[in-house]
Amino acid sequence: MPANFADLPPRYLRTPEAARFVGLSIRTLEKHRIYGTGPRYSKLGGRVVYRVEDLQAWVESGAKASTSDPGTATVLPAKRHPASVPPPANLARR
Repeated sequence: MPANFADLPPRYLRTPEAARFVGLSIRTLEKHRIYGTGPRYSKLGGRVVYRVEDLQAWVESGAKASTSDPGTATVLPAKRHPASVPPPANLARR
């Protein structure tokens, strides 16, 4: 095994590995991907992969020092949020 890990290519995790890495269920991570609230990912053919650095950055974006700490960002729950819902078709034409 090489002593210098900088020579190795970046590590990519499939969804089950990524879910274990961040401590979520596979389905929850899939929902985050659907709603756009999760970490960055790439598609290689039909496979979804996550960079370890992107998973770590996503988890860190939700870091707080206390319950009153607003932090710099918030990791949203894996569900549809009002800002991401397109307006109904009849309202969009007005």
